[in-house]
Amino acid sequence: MAVKYTKHYLDKLENLFAASDYVLRYEKGNFKSGYCVLRDTKIVIINKYFPIEGKINALIDIIAELDFNPKDFSEKSNQDFLRELRQTTLKF
Repeated sequence: MAVKYTKHYLDKLENLFAASDYVLRYEKGNFKSGYCVLRDTKIVIINKYFPIEGKINALIDIIAELDFNPKDFSEKSNQDFLRELRQTTLKF
């Protein structure tokens, strides 16, 4: 699956976090990688000044790092999207 750098694609990624135990927030800050994951409180913070491409790439990296399981999501659309993401590799 090819990564699409659109607002709709970003919305689909945000929906995965909304359906998970993690809270997704956009905040300003000096993040080296563009994001910060606070595992104990299950908060993911993305640099709000990142362009849409940076936000999408950061969310994909975080999803891979957190190793979400498709079976943990109740909606089939989220399960399918997560399975497709696992087959995606980013090219910089």
